[in-house]
Amino acid sequence: MKGKKVNLKDRNACAIVGIVDSPEAASAAKRLPKSGVDYLEWRADFLGEKIPKSPIPWIITARHPLEGGKNALPQARRRELLFSLLPSASLVDIEVRSLAGLSDVAACAQKNGIGIIASFHDFEKTPETSRLRDVIRRANDAGANVVKIATRTTTPKDVSRLLDLWNATPLPLAIMGMGPLGMSSRLLFANCGSALNYGWLHRPNVHGQWSTAELRTLIAKTTLTNKPKASK
Repeated sequence: MKGKKVNLKDRNACAIVGIVDSPEAASAAKRLPKSGVDYLEWRADFLGEKIPKSPIPWIITARHPLEGGKNALPQARRRELLFSLLPSASLVDIEVRSLAGLSDVAACAQKNGIGIIASFHDFEKTPETSRLRDVIRRANDAGANVVKIATRTTTPKDVSRLLDLWNATPLPLAIMGMGPLGMSSRLLFANCGSALNYGWLHRPNVHGQWSTAELRTLIAKTTLTNKPKASK
C-alpha cells in the first residue's frame, strides 16, 4: 500500500488533484510529468477497477449515484471496486452518507495506512452552515483524515458560508465551489488552506472547474501575491 505523499494537515500543502474520469483523461494522466499534480483521482464509477500504474499517488473513489456517481452503481458494486483498488491507493474517498455502509472499506484503509477523505457534494445549492458543520462532525467521528465539501456557489453568501467552515474545524478541509462562482471560489479556498484542489485533465465534469495546469499556475500566483512581505 502506498503512503500519503502530501501532509494534508499542512496549511501550505495545497495539493493539486487531477481527475481521471474518462479514457481520454487516463491517457492525459500518463503524459503528465511527475510534478504536474500531487495526486490523481481514479473515478471507478466511470472507469472500473483496471487502474494503471503511476508514479503519482492515487486517490480512489466510486461515487454514490446521489452525489454525481456514474452508472447508478449499487453499494455492493462500489464496495467491490474500492476493495479491489485499495492496494493501488494512497487515499480513498468515501461520501459521508456512505461511511456507515462502507465501514469495512474504511477500516481496511486505516489498517493499511491509507488516508480517508470523507466527502459531501451538493450540485444544487450550498446548504446552511449547520448542515455543513454536521457533515464535518460525522466525518470526524468516523475517523476521516480530511473532509471534502463541494457545493454549488451562486452568490457571495454561498462562498461566505463555505469560508466560515474554517473556524475551529477539527479536520483539514478540501473545499470547492461549483457553478457560477466555482472558478473564483476555488482559488480563494486554495489560499485559505484547502488541502486538496481538483482540476480536469481532459474536460470539466462540472461547471466551475479549472484544468490542473491552470489551477497550479493560478494558485502559485495568488499565493505569491498574498504572501505577507518580510519586515525589514
